[in-house]
Formats: sequence, C-alpha cells, structure tokens
Amino acid sequence: MVIKGPGMAPLRIFTIFNTVVFLMKKVSTGSRAPIIILAIVLLAVLSYGLQETPHSMESDLKQLSSSPVLSDPEEFEQKVKPILERRCVVCHGCYDAPCQLKLSSSEGLRRGASDERIYEPKRIGEMQPTRLFIDAKTSAEWRLRGFSPVLNEGPSSPENNLKNSVLYHLLRLKQQHPQPVTDRLPDSFTLGLNREQTCPTLEKIDDFAQENPLWGMPYAMPNLSETEYRTLVSWLALGSPIPQSPSPSVMVLPKIEQWERFLNQPSSKQRLVSRYLYEHLFHAHIHFSGSPAREFYRLVRSTTPPGETIDEIPTLRPYDDPGDSAFYYRLLRYHPSIVAKNHIVYEFSDQRMQRYRELFLTPEYKVDQLPSYETEIASNPFKVFSAIPEESRYRFLLDNAHFFIEGFIKGPVCRGQIALNVIEDQFWVMFFDPDQPVITNNGQFIGEMVNELQIPADGGGNLDLLRIWTDYWQGQRRYMEKKQAWFKTIGTHDLGHAMNYIWDGDGVNPNAALTIFRHFDSGSVAYGLVGKNPETAWVIDYPLLERIHYLLVAGFNVYGNIGHRMSTRIYMDFLRMEGEDYFLAFLPASQRKKIRDTWYIGQRNTIDELFSAPQEWLSTESVVGYQTDDPQRELYHHLKGRLSGTSQQAEAMNHCGNVDCKNVLTEISSARADRAMNAIAQLQGESLHAFPDVAFVRVRTENPQEDLAYTLIRNKAYKNVTSFLADERERDRSDINKDTMTVVKWLEGSYPNFFFSVPLSEIDDFTKRCAAIRNHGDYEKFVDQYGVRRTSPGFWDLADWFQDAQARTKLVSSGLFDLNRYQNH
Repeated sequence: MVIKGPGMAPLRIFTIFNTVVFLMKKVSTGSRAPIIILAIVLLAVLSYGLQETPHSMESDLKQLSSSPVLSDPEEFEQKVKPILERRCVVCHGCYDAPCQLKLSSSEGLRRGASDERIYEPKRIGEMQPTRLFIDAKTSAEWRLRGFSPVLNEGPSSPENNLKNSVLYHLLRLKQQHPQPVTDRLPDSFTLGLNREQTCPTLEKIDDFAQENPLWGMPYAMPNLSETEYRTLVSWLALGSPIPQSPSPSVMVLPKIEQWERFLNQPSSKQRLVSRYLYEHLFHAHIHFSGSPAREFYRLVRSTTPPGETIDEIPTLRPYDDPGDSAFYYRLLRYHPSIVAKNHIVYEFSDQRMQRYRELFLTPEYKVDQLPSYETEIASNPFKVFSAIPEESRYRFLLDNAHFFIEGFIKGPVCRGQIALNVIEDQFWVMFFDPDQPVITNNGQFIGEMVNELQIPADGGGNLDLLRIWTDYWQGQRRYMEKKQAWFKTIGTHDLGHAMNYIWDGDGVNPNAALTIFRHFDSGSVAYGLVGKNPETAWVIDYPLLERIHYLLVAGFNVYGNIGHRMSTRIYMDFLRMEGEDYFLAFLPASQRKKIRDTWYIGQRNTIDELFSAPQEWLSTESVVGYQTDDPQRELYHHLKGRLSGTSQQAEAMNHCGNVDCKNVLTEISSARADRAMNAIAQLQGESLHAFPDVAFVRVRTENPQEDLAYTLIRNKAYKNVTSFLADERERDRSDINKDTMTVVKWLEGSYPNFFFSVPLSEIDDFTKRCAAIRNHGDYEKFVDQYGVRRTSPGFWDLADWFQDAQARTKLVSSGLFDLNRYQNH
C-alpha cells in the first residue's frame, strides 16, 4: 500500500506502516480489542498521515513569508551567528569536530564534511593535511580531497537551498523527532571519544534518517527552540549568506604596518630573530594592545610583501622550508568564531616590540650566515638559533611562559593526548632563574650539547621509531651525564638560599608559577600555585622549555604516521621525567628515590629497563636545612613563599585575564558559597570516583547579575602515566583512594563534562550531598537534584550562561566552550 499526501515524508509513512502492523498483530493474536476500535485507530492514523507534517520542507517553505529576512550582514551577526556559535560551533569548531565539519566560518560551511578522522588511533600512515584556509581554498578543491557538501551547490532557490542541504535535513530531523526530555539518553546514542562517526551525504540522508531518527542536529543535545530553528531555516533558504570576512580595523592598520616593517627588516640579524619569533608564535591568536577585544591575527609566512594580499605558504610545520623564492612575515586577520580549546592569546604592543629590541637586537652578536631549512637542522632550535644569546631566548620564553606551556597542554591541534597521556592530572610548574649559574643557562655548555638536544623530527617512516632507543635516547643520556657531572660540583645550599634558583617573576610577572590540569584527553593551565599540594611538580630550565615547544607544538604533525606519534609520546616521557627530576634535586638525597617511586609505582623501574638513565644525582646532596620528616611538603611551603610576590597578579589573571582585574572578587563574592566550595575541595578518594573530570557550577543568588561560577576539577591518581607502556586507565583501589578535588572560583578548562546549578540557599545541602556520594547510585540522585543533563529543557540556557560569564570576565582570552565531552548522566 502506498500512502500519499501533502508533505508526507518517508519516515512518517514508515511510522504509520509500523503502527498498522502492530495493530494487526494484536488482533490476529487474540486481542479482545473490537475490530471497530482497530478501524477507528487506523483511520485516525491514516488521517494524521495525510495531514501536512510539522517541519516538512513544504511547511518550512511556507513559513518563509513570515520569517525574518536575514540577508543583511548586520542581521546575520545579530540573529544567525549567535545560534550557529552557541548551538553548532560548540561541537563543530576544531580539528576534532565530528566529520571534520567546522561551522565556525563560511569557509568551513562551504568545505563540508569528511568521514576521514584526524584523530584516528589505528591510522598507520600519514594523512593528507586538511587545514582550513591553508591546504585548499575553494569548494572544488575540497571536493577533490573527499569532502562532501552540506549546503546546496546547485541552482539557487529557496526550495533547492533546503532540499539539497544536508545541514537543513539534519536540523529538520531533530525537530521532527525530539530527543527525550528526562533522564539519561538511551544507549543508542554513541558519545564516546573515539566513537564511530556517521557522515551522511545528500544521497544517503534519507537512509540515515530512517535508521537513526533521533540523530538529528544538535546531536544528543536538546532541540533548538522554534525561533532558533526558523531563523536557521530562513537563512539556509536564502542561500546561507555570510558577510565578507572583516578587514583590519582602522586602529589596527598602523600597528600591522609597524610590526610587518619590524619583522621584515633585511639584516641577517633581524631575519634570524624574525624566524625565531615566527617559529614560536605561529600558533598564536595575536591581539594588539588597545584594539577591539575580539580582533585577532595570525603570524604567517607569505609569498607577497606588506601592502599586498597575503598568500600564505602552506608548510606543515613552521620550520619547514618555505621555498627558494623570497617570503615575508605577515599578519593575517583570524575571522572564524573563537573556541576556547585552541584560543592561545599573545599580545603585541609597543612595549613588546621594545622588549624584543632589548632581548634580540641590542646585544652584540654576529649572524654571518642564515641557517638551513634542512629538517635535521631546522628541527633543532639550538643549532638554528645558536647565534642568539641563550639568556635572550630563555627570557623571551619566561616573559610569557603561560602561553608556551599552554601551547603543549591545550595545543593548537585541539586534542592533546600525545602530551597529556604522560603527565599527572594536577601539578605545579616553576622555572630556574636565568640570573643563576645553572649549567643549562650557559651558552658554551648548550653549544657542546647541541647534537644531544636533538628531538625526533617528523618526515621519516614508521621504522624511525627505532631511533628513540638509539640516537635520541643515547643523546638524552649523554646530556644527563654531563649535567650530572656538573651537579656533583655545586656543593650544598641551605634550603632558604636554594630558593634563589627559582625564578620569582622579578616580583611582578604572574608567569613565574603555573598549575597544569589534565582532564583525561584535554588540559588547561592556570596562573599561580592552585589547589592543594600536588603529588608531583616540575622545575623547567631553558633547554627543557625549548624542547617541549619544538616537540609538541612547532614539530608536532597531527596528520603524522604512527611512528611520529609514538616517538613524540616516548620523548615527551623523557622530558616529563627531566622536569620532575629537577624538582627532586631540591629534596634531600636520602628521600629522592623513595618519593619518586611513590609517584609512579613500578613505572620508573620499567623505564630504567628500557632506558637506563644515570642515577648518581640521586645520591648527590645539594640542598640542606630541612626541619621535618615531610621534606616535600616543606619544600612546597618555601616555594610558595618565594613566589608569593606574584600571587595577586596570578589570581587576577585567572579571574579576568589581566593583572588589572579590579576587585572582581570582593564585589560579588559570597562567603557562604566560598565556604561550601572549600568543603568540597577537601573531599578525597572513593567519594569522587563518580565525578567527571571537569564540572561547572552555577550558584544562583537573588540577583542573577551576581550569580557565581565555580569549577570542580577531579584529579585522578595514577601509578603509571606512560600509556605507551601501560593503559593509563587501569586504576585500582590504591589509585582511587588518592584522587583529589580542586575547586576554583572561575571557569577552568575548555571541555566541561557536566553542569550543576544550585540556589545559594541550598549550597550547604549541595555540599553535604556531594560529600555523601559513595557510588554511582548516590551520584545519580545528586544529579537528579542539582545536575543538568543532556536531556534537560534548561540545558541551553545554562550553557549560554556559562559562555556569557566567561566572555564577560575575560574579554580577550575567552572562547566558546566545547560540549563534545559532555557526559550522559
């Protein structure tokens, strides 16, 4: 039987057919329902089917006459863009966007989708790069690379623009088949990090809809409101018009001219300095001091000089050969929507340029010959930039250490598991003072060790992984032996005097101390020493900081083969141990090995079997004067004292992104909420095991303008964080008992895993219920009371509140939070 009628969708017919079959079976199996009731129900179902289906394409087209006209650029900015950002870009904004569908720019919309995954653990070979704006420029070029359109690419008319739009069909599917509005989503929704992706093309969209009627967009999130849906449909029907990418603002143009003139000076000295700056800032969202808060730029290499249209040279890494022709450093406006997970801000100002002149141009040194771009040389910054004084390079990195650490923790590639799989969930980072006579600050020593400081350089085959056990490890070992020989000659220092070796930020720089949080597959960096004393800490010197950047930022290829990924991971393990060992060197020699072994029970023994490291430093005393039987705690106390001068600046940076954060806490702070949250921060062990890695909490006051935002960060303990050698998710009871909770009074992290909303009047009850959680059943009841599930009708309102709260407090450094990791509780 074929049923036809206005607006009858195949899915609707399928539903009617199943209903009829169900009723027929009930009658044929002896149901007592009278035939007359069956006939009435059947007629009603058929009558409903013959009516125009809500949200059919026909009904949507009819609605256009009463919908707003959205072709005006200002109306797009005011009405369409906020919906795209808050409902679409929050899951489709970076390299890990499902189906590589990036909706943060018109270029991403026109490019479309691909079923090839960038983050594919099983991928053996290298993948063809698919960087938006760089690796292809037109829709036709992306089609040749396997991307399928999500918008109409045929003749334009309202009907064609909807009928031939995959994006429209997915939005409509969601409206026709709303997801549940209570409890957890059913298991038919796939939400895992490495879930299999389904990327329907226009030819297969009907089959996709029949097989997965609940998989419309926004996927596994509450429906769009009717107004939001109508706005997007009207915009799609008009052909998805988007204003042209904005040009530099009038106030920024002279700044661009000034900086491009500075970076492109012809002297060999300037060209070497500019190369150094470019290789360290290529991933930055550059903001000019005094310019509009949301105007950002990228530093690129272009075939065209200043004053002409930029033609970016599409190399994979910033130290790759740009070719034989002349090239220029240019500043290209970055116009996509800003997402938090790859928003790494660096500020240009007159003071910054003057600082560069002091560090790099005023010192007397010669650059007789510019270094090669050959891979083995270009990937080693100690060879390429040997002419530039080491102290200048180190101070440049220290000036904005948060930016460089954030580069490898948060990363421009959006998912940082290569780096994050070998680090703890929470630890502190400090730096050696550049004014102290540490051997690794010495240019002659670094010059002698330049070959030993070589990091894995991408470009070879998977068999190059063997070089980790040969060239790279042996170089690292020789480097450690040389440092160890020096270490044995420095004598002992009183604990108080030893603190002088820790950089204090010159008393004003909040970059002097940082806290790193790992949230399983993502991470974040806060200023200062945040939270309770961590299990581990790092002290970083210049060679370590430089190698971290070149291994995990400048030299990391997200499209690389398995050999590149594994060698990067293993070498990062060497670097992590190096930073931890520097910290251990401040502790009594008799305690070092015992403390180190408690961090990763058994792991260092396994490492030593594969990579036999020099051990003499463990028994070489360097710091004396400890007064207690808990030297690590005592060391933390002294470090806090050494770094106390910058604690206020660090607090301000965490809250509003600048050191001039005027009384942001005292104006809206609630002592009652702070006390309650502090009680949660004392929780430890088993009571935390049901909590996600990152949860945002909104505490509602009587005045919504003064509602408070907190982040609950669960820090998991591990015996082993080297996932190449063992599964880092294998955690037993002794691990879980050491889990801790850090609570901060700002929104920390890029990927919130869950939201809570609690009235201030119930904050004490919230804390008590939180402390009483012992199992997943208790946690589910807690979520019932205060949690906001994916199915909650209030989900989007709360998500928007958190987005607004971050944007309001951090005008420059905020970006859209990503909801791909939101848990299905």
